[in-house]
Amino acid sequence: MRVSRIADLAGVSASTVSKVIHGRPGVSDGTRRRIEELIREHGFQKNEKFEAVPIVEVVFQSLDSLWALEIIRGVEEAVRPSGLAVTLTEMQGGHTPESAWARQMLARRPVGVIAVSAEFSEAQLAQLGSRSIPLVALDPTGEPTHSIPSVGATNWNGGLVATRHLVGLGHRRVAMVNGPPEFLCCRARLDGYRAALDAAGVPQDRKLVRTAPLYHDGGRAAARELLRLPNRPTAVFAANDLQALGVYDAAREAGLRVPHDLSVVGFDDLAFTQWSDPPLTTVRQPLRRMGAEAAGMLLTLAAGGEPDNDRVELPTKLVVRGSTAPPPA
Repeated sequence: MRVSRIADLAGVSASTVSKVIHGRPGVSDGTRRRIEELIREHGFQKNEKFEAVPIVEVVFQSLDSLWALEIIRGVEEAVRPSGLAVTLTEMQGGHTPESAWARQMLARRPVGVIAVSAEFSEAQLAQLGSRSIPLVALDPTGEPTHSIPSVGATNWNGGLVATRHLVGLGHRRVAMVNGPPEFLCCRARLDGYRAALDAAGVPQDRKLVRTAPLYHDGGRAAARELLRLPNRPTAVFAANDLQALGVYDAAREAGLRVPHDLSVVGFDDLAFTQWSDPPLTTVRQPLRRMGAEAAGMLLTLAAGGEPDNDRVELPTKLVVRGSTAPPPA
């Protein structure tokens, strides 16, 4: 399938099809959609050599935390020896990039794209495929597919060891403040929490599980609800460190001391956790390594190779600090 054939089917000139393929302006939205549909339908692949610009594009839902910065550092360290730079796209909290992003990305012609907790539409995936732009998913929101290599962490095991630590200290009223269920990592951490309670023979109370945004305010709001319960929890496992600091604030508002009255465990081990008051017990997620691993996969694909594994999960580790202790007598 050649450009000229796509042009004939669309009823436009070959130069118009070329503009769409390369993400250039000067094509109406309706014509652009029609050409993209024909490209997807006929499985068009560029025959000419793809002249990629020496950049790797990393797409984030948001860029407002140290979590994203650690991933960026890992990607940059991995691609720097190859003479590549890193460009960033923020979706402002959305799950799927806007349609305009695809046109802008095609115009930039990156070596490849790393999607961090993002989902691409079928049309966007087809656009990447037809232009031979490889894609790697990092911490994908949904179940990873074999067609898209992905990198994550052992989130289930992280939730297990965090909850097991609290149960081992003697806690039986262990709550969890989880993130949005559409995130695969949050579902896995919740499953690990439940598995630890089951293994210890601790009855599960649905009232002790709250869902909140993965930010400080989300953790604080959820913890306020938990601490108002008649039989409040003596420990809280939060799905990330920002939520955990929100739990700290809710505890202070309720006149409770961490860890004397309430133990708290976070997830990620961002730099500020060791300086919080008290220093936060948390599950370390190797964010920089995850970024580097995703970049390594991308470079292999861009060179025409295949990664050794379609799915890589890096280990998490419990880091015990001062925010956990046995429950009050």
